[in-house]
Amino acid sequence: MTTLVAEPHPLAAELRAGRMVWRREMIHFFRDRTRVAVSLLQPLLFLYILGIGIARLVAGSVGDYLLFLFPGVLVMAAQAPAISVGASIVWDRQSGFLREMLVAPVRRSTLLIGKCLGGATVATCQGAVVLASAGLIGVPYRVDLFAALLAELLLAALAMTAVAAVAAVTIRRVQTFNTVLTVLTTPMMFLSGLMFPVSAMPAWMATLTLVNPLTYAVDAMRRTVVGSSDDLLFQPVTWGGWQVPPTLELALVFGFTLVTLVVASRRFSRVG
Repeated sequence: MTTLVAEPHPLAAELRAGRMVWRREMIHFFRDRTRVAVSLLQPLLFLYILGIGIARLVAGSVGDYLLFLFPGVLVMAAQAPAISVGASIVWDRQSGFLREMLVAPVRRSTLLIGKCLGGATVATCQGAVVLASAGLIGVPYRVDLFAALLAELLLAALAMTAVAAVAAVTIRRVQTFNTVLTVLTTPMMFLSGLMFPVSAMPAWMATLTLVNPLTYAVDAMRRTVVGSSDDLLFQPVTWGGWQVPPTLELALVFGFTLVTLVVASRRFSRVG
């Protein structure tokens, strides 16, 4: 008597493959504790050393400026693990591991999305370590506040991961990839309203800042922390004097992320 074994549903197979790729990224994160510790030094030094120095020199009120700087530092903490996903794609291609992944009977876009989600999750976990120090600058420890910040940070991390993925499926050499991504992501970070409000920038710089998707992620997180404020330091992003609502800001970041993932997936499908 022959026993028929039902084949797994195609959607279940896709989800399982994506979950395994996501899990691989998480395993690498928890095993490499030294890299995590080192990568956390930069945002913490930026916030508690450089931030205090700039606040005393320019802003006057140290507490207010650190509060202004905090959301941008969260994004900075997520930057390194987010873009490392792209580097791992390039390394996997050179080592031959990527070719073994591509023979799996699932869509290539599933593998790429699983990798990007894994990188974004790792980046959010690393940002959560910086978020744990929020009480030092006067941010209240509230569950709803932290949940909102983590959700917004996850979206920002996914956007950066998608940018790294596009670069990774376009560039074959690791050295070239690192150079290109540094040139690309450094302006994105510093033109995101990280260190000073958009209203204080010259016109040419403000224009560049307004077309940067990270600007809206940082501003949405800052408004989550501060709420509404009449302080010039915490003035929200505006379009011609109109204040952009946080929901629209997050929708813009999500739209950018979605388009970037589609571009990366299409290019990844042609990787040999």
